[in-house]
Amino acid sequence: MERRKFIQNIGIGSLALPLNIFNPSEGLEFSDDRIKIPKRLQAGDTIGIVSPASAIFESEPYEIAKETFEAMGLKVKFGNFSKSRYGHLAGTDEQRAEELMSMFEDDSVKAIIALRGGSGSARILEKLDYRVIKRNPKIFIGYSDITALHLAIFEKTGLVTFHGPVAVSTWNPFAYSYLQKLLFNGEAVTYKNPSDKGNELAQTKNRIRTIQPGTAKGELLGGNLSVLTGLMGSEYFPKNWKDKILYLEDIGEKIYAVDRMMSQLQLGGVLKEIKGFVFGKCNDCDPGGSGYGSLTMEEVIDHYIKPLGIPAFSGAMIGHIDDNAMIPNGIQAEINAENGIIQLLSPAVQ
Repeated sequence: MERRKFIQNIGIGSLALPLNIFNPSEGLEFSDDRIKIPKRLQAGDTIGIVSPASAIFESEPYEIAKETFEAMGLKVKFGNFSKSRYGHLAGTDEQRAEELMSMFEDDSVKAIIALRGGSGSARILEKLDYRVIKRNPKIFIGYSDITALHLAIFEKTGLVTFHGPVAVSTWNPFAYSYLQKLLFNGEAVTYKNPSDKGNELAQTKNRIRTIQPGTAKGELLGGNLSVLTGLMGSEYFPKNWKDKILYLEDIGEKIYAVDRMMSQLQLGGVLKEIKGFVFGKCNDCDPGGSGYGSLTMEEVIDHYIKPLGIPAFSGAMIGHIDDNAMIPNGIQAEINAENGIIQLLSPAVQ
């Protein structure tokens, strides 16, 4: 979904008694040695479709989403408020949070996927019960604005979630193959860009650009750049970035804005901690109103990443594209920056 473009267009009892205000995060301690792996999908399982962000106003996308997952051999259950509307959002914050929590609590639902992205996921972070999520680890899928939920769930529970196509994305053979290998087969997937040259003598599409050669191992963690940086300073932003492999993508951001967000990652101490870096696609990211001139996207990324001296590459099949690979947050992987390869070192489901 074109996230940026879419954005543009308890009572108090007796005062004699101490207040006992529920904090869904209180007492939750998470360290990277307690990663929670969800169970794999099997034919006949039910996948829950939720709308934690923006609304969809037509009926056909719901029909296509249902038919798509039924074609995968899954049953489909839509959330109670998936067709609700509150402004551009798919219902009020309370409704969207309740819908997501009900799917985690529903034993008949084996996986959860966001209907779409857009905006609004961050609004419900304080309304989620992370204790319940931690007790009911399930596959959770989505990308773009859903990054807010991925990061918060990972930080609060350690659950491995999946940055990948939403329910109304283009589920072509490329996108479906990653879901099948990751979630049904439980494979330790190798990610590599398509090498088809078509009628050209040299590959012109989906090229990898090596920023800094070498290999690196670490936990994958990342998502949409603007959503990720928007959580910085909150309790939902991951505190531990040591030895992580940071992957990023975005859409519709001006290059000067990408520069500002990369600067935020640097000033916030994230970049000095990571062990590897992967940049996917940044669709429609152009100079915009940059005054007398603009840096290129390459110059911006190189400015922040090259001095780190860590293996890094850009051009991975991650982002607002039809051929969108599904990436698990919290799984150990090895990247080869010269070949543009991400290799999972263990399965992301059990």
